[in-house]
Amino acid sequence: MAIVRLAAKSLWNRRFTAALTLISIALSVALLLGVERLRTESRESFANTISGTDLIVGARSGSTQLLLYSVFRIGNATNNISWQSFQELAHHRNVKWAVPISLGDSHRGFRVMGTTADYFNHYRFARERTLDFRQGTPFSEVYDAVLGAEVAEQLGYRLGEKIVIAHGAGRVNLVSHDDKPFTVTGILARTGTPLDRTIHVPLAGIEAIHIDWQGGSRTPGLPISAERALKHDLTPKSITAAYLGLTSRISTFKVQRYINDYKKEPLLAIIPGVALQQLWDMMGVAERVLLAVSAFVVLVGLTGMVTVILTSLNERRREMAILRSVGARPSQITLLIIGEALTLTLLGTLLGLALLYGLLEIAQPLIESHFGLFIPVDWPSSYELVLLGTVQLVGFVIALLPAWRAYRYSVADGMTIRI
Repeated sequence: MAIVRLAAKSLWNRRFTAALTLISIALSVALLLGVERLRTESRESFANTISGTDLIVGARSGSTQLLLYSVFRIGNATNNISWQSFQELAHHRNVKWAVPISLGDSHRGFRVMGTTADYFNHYRFARERTLDFRQGTPFSEVYDAVLGAEVAEQLGYRLGEKIVIAHGAGRVNLVSHDDKPFTVTGILARTGTPLDRTIHVPLAGIEAIHIDWQGGSRTPGLPISAERALKHDLTPKSITAAYLGLTSRISTFKVQRYINDYKKEPLLAIIPGVALQQLWDMMGVAERVLLAVSAFVVLVGLTGMVTVILTSLNERRREMAILRSVGARPSQITLLIIGEALTLTLLGTLLGLALLYGLLEIAQPLIESHFGLFIPVDWPSSYELVLLGTVQLVGFVIALLPAWRAYRYSVADGMTIRI
């Protein structure tokens, strides 16, 4: 205890330098734990971009490609699914619900997705969270549209406004369906998923705007007005993909095998959670690099601490000599230096935790509303405790160098006046 008190008094005498070192360590620890929590929650959020859906079905291609265009709206399908095949899958005895989606059009750079009203009832994200409406209601008419939060914010749309869908998924479109505008009836709350950048319209609406189109262009001489289109059969001939919810999780692999072996057309069924994990693993190198950078920041902070202690040792030679002259053993001098380093490391760690929690309390609502990430303010996880323990261990190991230097100082060396 005497060594601890002596170390505390020694640090207090050098409080300005010690405070700077303490802040450096605290910022490093806060960054390390902040990156770790952000990494963990980002991974969790990515894995829960779609939740509660047991299978995603599309034309046979690759699982990653199917996941990208059906969930993230990136790329395009190699082929479509016939409506008849979708109906057969929807009526399979192990299928509880089925939601079709149709992609291919856009509006000012945002993807347009045709679907049914069941989409808003069954789609889940982030641990079974349901879709909420910030304004309005789901679509009910053929020419209704529901906007994602980011679409509404960036384009400044409000309920009741008219929007025109363009043919194709590019940001610049030369051909648009301006004769059949859609009316905004709902705006979704922010989810932090690709839904925020998606415009949702009824499947019948997708059919209506293409009823006088053929081969990717409007049929010349045969224009059909929006009102006349409503009198036609707007049952889709094909869709891009479908989300399936099963009656039991046990039947997942059975239904997946049935779809992959489907005889009438080549189909592919993927389990969203598995496909998302595979996709994340492909991008895992960036995750590891980010954590490594944070670890090096902590190492730099601890190295700065040791540098300060080493620099001060030359000024403290007389202090060490006086301690030795009054009976302090070399081992006690060593413990003094190590105690100072461990005290700084421990206090810096605690200050870093307090700083992190304070920042999370302030930024948590903003992060959740803008990025859909909920970062909890709770006790450190077991892995975070391991990281904090590693910081203490590294602080101890690094402190051995100045402790060894102090151990070598002798009474005569300390009492010698150097000019």
